[in-house]
Amino acid sequence: MAIETEVVVPDIGEFAGVEVIEVLVSVGDQVDVESSLVTLESDKATMEIPSTHAGKVKSVKVKVGDTISEGDLLLVLESESGAAPEVEADLQPPEPAAEEVESVQAPAPVAVERLPGDKMQQQPPVLVRPSDVPRGVAHASPSIRSLARELGVDLLLLEGTGRKGRITKADVQHYIKQVMQRGGGRPEVSGESAIPLIPSVDFSQFGSVEEKPLSRIQRISGNHLRACWLNVPHVTQFDEADITSLEAFRQEQKDAALKQEIKLTFMPFLMKACVGALQAMPEFNSSLSPDREKLIYKHYFNIGVAVDTPSGLMVPVIRGVESKSIFLLARELAEVSSRARAGKLTPADLRGGCFSISSLGGIGGTAFTPIVNAPEVAILGVSRSSIKPVWNGKKFKPRLMLPLSLSYDHRVIDGAQAARFTSLLSTLLGDIRQLLL
Repeated sequence: MAIETEVVVPDIGEFAGVEVIEVLVSVGDQVDVESSLVTLESDKATMEIPSTHAGKVKSVKVKVGDTISEGDLLLVLESESGAAPEVEADLQPPEPAAEEVESVQAPAPVAVERLPGDKMQQQPPVLVRPSDVPRGVAHASPSIRSLARELGVDLLLLEGTGRKGRITKADVQHYIKQVMQRGGGRPEVSGESAIPLIPSVDFSQFGSVEEKPLSRIQRISGNHLRACWLNVPHVTQFDEADITSLEAFRQEQKDAALKQEIKLTFMPFLMKACVGALQAMPEFNSSLSPDREKLIYKHYFNIGVAVDTPSGLMVPVIRGVESKSIFLLARELAEVSSRARAGKLTPADLRGGCFSISSLGGIGGTAFTPIVNAPEVAILGVSRSSIKPVWNGKKFKPRLMLPLSLSYDHRVIDGAQAARFTSLLSTLLGDIRQLLL
């Protein structure tokens, strides 16, 4: 006798409203336990939902574009009595969907310093969270987010007292009361209420136009980059590194790498050199504490590498770079870049970075100003290398020069430190053997 079984969304954490981007089964398909049913897209990552039962698909209850949460019905299966029992799905919870967060990985706003006797320009004190590192998302319902926008409250400044840390109406009201009691004329504003808006223009009045929506990754990344740009005082240091000898060595090792099915690019060498510089100058491997009065020094070296994907820029993190060989780094880079372009990165792939590298060398350009990926304090941009005449004290010689663009958080790093960092990095790239000393 056939038995009908409803398959629902299993426990995916506290998140809700995750978008279905792919339905992997159809009516009549035979599925097994752990067979993938649908693909969900969360914050810069995707995940597949496996079946908890085996059977034949009688009906599918979701479609591409739907948003689903724990307990929602996915499909109905038909199976004969005695079929495989239900299993507990072992899922890694996705990151919050864009609709469920007020801001993604945004650093806390910078407090305005009070000047003696300055009464008209005084700002209320910023209420920071009682944690060791800045929290990057604000968990609140749509009604609470709407209330916060109306009152000009940055939800990232609040500690939620609701279930699983969710921010409640009382939390927003308590924050405003605290600000007023401490002498502030208004709560600290954030987002679009803090700066003038760009006027809206009807472009169709000037000619034919076409409108295409931004991808989810572009929307989320855009919010994060905007927050970084508004909160971090950026300065960029430009330099050049002579990589003539290093490039010759890389070319010599390409055949050995190919025998291990590894494509040996320049990036692993650059990552190793960056770690050497970070070890010598640990301020570049730090983050500001939430109260902006301490530096948190990291004793690990995880490097984020920007990857250009069809959906937008992503920055997967390679962990423990200091302990890995050049060949192993090259293999990991190829693997994680492939998954990034296929949209298969997990949330864990995007977390825990200490320092980021953005390379445009394969495209072109001579220099650029990368945006610091807060809460990191520095990011290195590299452009296309080129042969230049370099004076060696006696004559000009052709050398392969690599442009470096180091953007940094000026609250943590001053110009002299930045110049020393790029100088040291150039030295290490000029003779990679120095990393062995």
